[in-house]
Amino acid sequence: MIDFLIFASTSVIATFLTFELNIRFKQGPVRASASIALIIGGLFYFFPTLLPEIYTKNIPLYVIGGTFIGMVSSSINISYFSLIFSPILFSVLLHYTSKVFNGFGGALGTTACIALMCTMAFPIITKHKKVTYGYRIIRILFLKQKRRKIIKRKV
Repeated sequence: MIDFLIFASTSVIATFLTFELNIRFKQGPVRASASIALIIGGLFYFFPTLLPEIYTKNIPLYVIGGTFIGMVSSSINISYFSLIFSPILFSVLLHYTSKVFNGFGGALGTTACIALMCTMAFPIITKHKKVTYGYRIIRILFLKQKRRKIIKRKV
């Protein structure tokens, strides 16, 4: 349990660092994510005995997944609650699915995307009904597809 809390906290910290590098320091999402991943990955690669083996193997995975969440665009109205909850949800998903997706490429990015999208869907599901910009785009695209199908049926 303590191990999982450490992994989740590193994911949250990586999310905030990436978000701040991306938005406040205007480094761009890819550069912000890559710089944090390079620092943490290099630290654990060059100093593998710095921490116990379980931390050396897993912390870089959780940090990189956290940086993927921190790459979220500034045009999306995302709250700090979402920036805390998304990496925690990512950590839970990664913890329970890492053995299932062993050997599949893109598992970290997919899991991070799922966690972020679930967090962004909370306002839609709850009573607040605050719709994010990303959801508006998806809804518009979905409605256009639906209208095209209706028009094709009439013709």
